[in-house]
Amino acid sequence: MHPLPGYWSCCSLLLLFSLGVQGSPGAPSAAPEQVHLSYPGEPGSMTVTWTTWVPTRSEVQFGLQPSGPLPLRAQGTFVPFVDGGILRRKLYIHRVTLRKLLPGVQYVYRCGSAQGWSRRFRFRALKNGAHWSPRLAVFGDLGADNPKALPRLRRDTQQGMYDAVLHVGDFAYNMDQDNARVGDRFMRLIEPVAASLPYMTCPGNHEERYNFSNYKARFSMPGDNEGLWYSWDLGPAHIISFSTEVYFFLHYGRHLVQRQFRWLESDLQKANKNRAARPWIITMGHRPMYCSNADLDDCTRHESKVRKGLQGKLYGLEDLFYKYGVDLQLWAHEHSYERLWPIYNYQVFNGSGEMPYTNPRGPVHIITGSAGCEERLTPFAVFPRPWSAVRVKEYGYTRLHILNGTHIHIQQVSDDQDGKIVDDVWVGTTLLHSSDRARCPQGFRHQEA
Repeated sequence: MHPLPGYWSCCSLLLLFSLGVQGSPGAPSAAPEQVHLSYPGEPGSMTVTWTTWVPTRSEVQFGLQPSGPLPLRAQGTFVPFVDGGILRRKLYIHRVTLRKLLPGVQYVYRCGSAQGWSRRFRFRALKNGAHWSPRLAVFGDLGADNPKALPRLRRDTQQGMYDAVLHVGDFAYNMDQDNARVGDRFMRLIEPVAASLPYMTCPGNHEERYNFSNYKARFSMPGDNEGLWYSWDLGPAHIISFSTEVYFFLHYGRHLVQRQFRWLESDLQKANKNRAARPWIITMGHRPMYCSNADLDDCTRHESKVRKGLQGKLYGLEDLFYKYGVDLQLWAHEHSYERLWPIYNYQVFNGSGEMPYTNPRGPVHIITGSAGCEERLTPFAVFPRPWSAVRVKEYGYTRLHILNGTHIHIQQVSDDQDGKIVDDVWVGTTLLHSSDRARCPQGFRHQEA
């Protein structure tokens, strides 16, 4: 029987379409994708991370001119990452660290190999030292579906509004889903922001699958703890990123709670000794100690695990952060924005009635988890707690401007109101000397005897 006229041409078209959509099984792509930056903690440096589907060389070509040749070269390495899903999909994660960058200077770069190059991106090298004013975008809970904040963040980035991004956990919802294809999609989505700014992270509960393997593989944070906890200096601030999740997923190792706690204490001790150079200590972790949302999350409980520790007494972080005088604590997880009065142990410790955030006698907490995601916004309890200063149930993100050693400016941007600033507050201190800024074991630096 002869085939019908046009049969073979139709089949050929279908086959070509199928290969175009799925990619030829014999020739997976060597072209870089999911390009993003991070700061490795070393002044004058920047790390470029990307993904390919075959093993290739890892090279970044960069320079100062927006067009024409890119004269500088940096080599790096790649590691295979096998997702834990049933298909055991394999990705190749490339990392190259650029060094001896001129502070504050804009660079143009592309990454890849002779088998395929990315398009050109731009970034501005971070300035060195403590005497400049970093500007950050801060948020958590973005998601590959319903990433409400992303279009405005892209515009902000194109306009040069930020020096870095702090993503406070919960990325794709979830990176492991569909055999890690959701992770791939999310990393492609954030590329216009993350390929232009150091994109600094901490893990959230939605990164948990396969012992946080997608998070550990895809992001390149400072230190040697796979991005679970680390710290870095930025202008007049020392920023500490840590994992709240070690308190909840104990089957991955209870020892991680102790290890992280001891690392945090050691890092805080060093940061306090360096207050003369970097007066501010800022932390970022996913699940907050306090919140006034109408759900059953850890922060709604009086003895929360993050705040008080395991069994309400082991390795709690509130006492530790209070003892060493953490100034500002950034959180997410709740899909809303909430600013607290300066607080310790459920008590408000405002600086004064007129200026509560000037010389506060307790740390300031900001919960900023309303950037998007498929789970939508989280409602608040009907009656705000006495320690809750501002609550916003709208999509948005936070702008953080570390102006100098005495002033920090915090603004909340509403995407529901076309970029309107719906919260605006300054945190300030008049205490300049390192011995004044440091916290002794008796408590917060402004705590009255």
